[in-house]
Amino acid sequence: MRESFMLKCTVCGEENYLASKNRRTKPEKMELKKFCSRCNKPTVHKERK
Repeated sequence: MRESFMLKCTVCGEENYLASKNRRTKPEKMELKKFCSRCNKPTVHKERK
């Protein structure tokens, strides 16, 4: 039931991380603050299919 997706940086648009979640318990899009290697700082990353 888990689905994999990419996390995309909201500042530069680079796809840096692969993540997974359970669609039944968390149907909304995920947002995490992660380190972006292109921006060289922690930025908000949003879910992209």
